[in-house]
Amino acid sequence: MTITVEKQGPVAIVTLDRPQTKNAITQEMRGLLYGAFEDIAMDHDVRAVVLTGAGRDFCSGMDVTGMGKGGVTGSMDRMYTLNRIAKAIYSLKKPTIAAVPGICVGVGFSYALACDIVLAGEQARFAAIFRNIALAPDGGLVWHLRQLLGVQKARELVYSGRIIRADEAVSMGIAYEKVAQESLMDRAMELAESFASGPGIAMGMAKRQFELSWNNGFEQYLELEAAIQPLMSRTEDHEEGLRAFREKRKPVFKGE
Repeated sequence: MTITVEKQGPVAIVTLDRPQTKNAITQEMRGLLYGAFEDIAMDHDVRAVVLTGAGRDFCSGMDVTGMGKGGVTGSMDRMYTLNRIAKAIYSLKKPTIAAVPGICVGVGFSYALACDIVLAGEQARFAAIFRNIALAPDGGLVWHLRQLLGVQKARELVYSGRIIRADEAVSMGIAYEKVAQESLMDRAMELAESFASGPGIAMGMAKRQFELSWNNGFEQYLELEAAIQPLMSRTEDHEEGLRAFREKRKPVFKGE
């Protein structure tokens, strides 16, 4: 298998599994990766996701052996499959963590940034390397970089294609935290399990609020917020939270 999905309690670990190619994504892997996130979206037992790569790397981008085939139609089909994966990761109404042990470039960089939080191992290296093969970025990379860094810094990274190592990635806001290589998955699971213990519906709506906050003015955002909160107040998790507060205990949320 080139994509594996392992469930550890309420956490799903999705692994790009071609370590011999630094987990370069093939045509077959695109369908499997999209399918994995679509299945997770409908699996109510999964409350958080860790996306990572097998071996020492996260992803070296697209497998170049399939590039340039099929003419314009083939290229459009490839873009469609690449971008629907980005949307499936980004729009998942569950917390997502990218655990990046090493190389994370090209569309692999795009998919890492589509996650809510990026953890960088000590050997992590990020780059928008599209210019090296005379392509523009894909997978939503420019959109994510502009949101995270602002226009000029994002342009510099895309135009130069330079390598960003773990310390710089954290200082820039591309990664949340630098983690020792041997502790990377432990830290990713620690975060994922803490998120998974939260109220699933409300966590999904909070994630949606971050997305809406980028695309609306303040007053428009407040209107959208006002439509969300009354729904949250009718959930079983909200009732459990109130009971736990009154009883001075930790709430046990069920995502209902």
